[in-house]
Amino acid sequence: MSENQEEIQELLDDGDHGSMGQRAGHWLWDLLKTWGPALLAVLVIRSVVAEPFRIPSGSMVPTLEIGDYIIVNKFAYGLHVPFTKMVVVPMGQPEPGDIIVFRYPDDPSIDYIKRVVAVPGDEVMVRRNVLYVNDDRVEKEFVEDYIFIDDGCEESATALYNETMEEGDAHTILYSRDRTSHLSEFGPYTVPPEEVFVMGDNRDNSSDSRAWGTVPKENIKGKAIVVWLSLDHCNGPRVGDLQLSLRLDRFGTVLR
Repeated sequence: MSENQEEIQELLDDGDHGSMGQRAGHWLWDLLKTWGPALLAVLVIRSVVAEPFRIPSGSMVPTLEIGDYIIVNKFAYGLHVPFTKMVVVPMGQPEPGDIIVFRYPDDPSIDYIKRVVAVPGDEVMVRRNVLYVNDDRVEKEFVEDYIFIDDGCEESATALYNETMEEGDAHTILYSRDRTSHLSEFGPYTVPPEEVFVMGDNRDNSSDSRAWGTVPKENIKGKAIVVWLSLDHCNGPRVGDLQLSLRLDRFGTVLR
């Protein structure tokens, strides 16, 4: 047996040091004591207070660009028991104009982000790409031509409008100039109790409540409030699936 092997064997045989399993257990316990509380705090904050979310598609352009990273206010509509859907302190209801992140009703493992356009009891109708809620036309005003760049970096011509929900701030929406979506005609449809009707701001390039129905309130994870980071998905050096070209002008954009 070599000298190094003898030293290792002596260490393993030394009762003062304990078995390798015991030492590994002590090391793990020390690690948990040091980092466990911080990790638990992060998980609770993510579950109850705020959660980051990356925009993967163009359904909310121009309000949200592909590659935007946003903060979602998890207690905008109620304080939840951590890691559950149980609301212990109600704190308001989704309103028309709110941008929400929610579990996709057809597959709750997937998160979607859209804008609320109608709430329980409202009647929704779309005629020739004009939105009506309770027979009232939702006003929109043409702003300018706009080039939409999709997740494949392909360009298409669109028209940018300002849209104003009732008693809400104006927000921007897009309509395609190249084609008419089959979603340009919809309804009338009455929103069921405890559900909301959502649409993407990129109206001809969004799969939303016009296609798959309303969102149960229990599926809502929170309200999108601000862009904290934005990466241009079509420019700059690539690392894995990410482009590293920063859109500094979008940092800190408050969402409305």
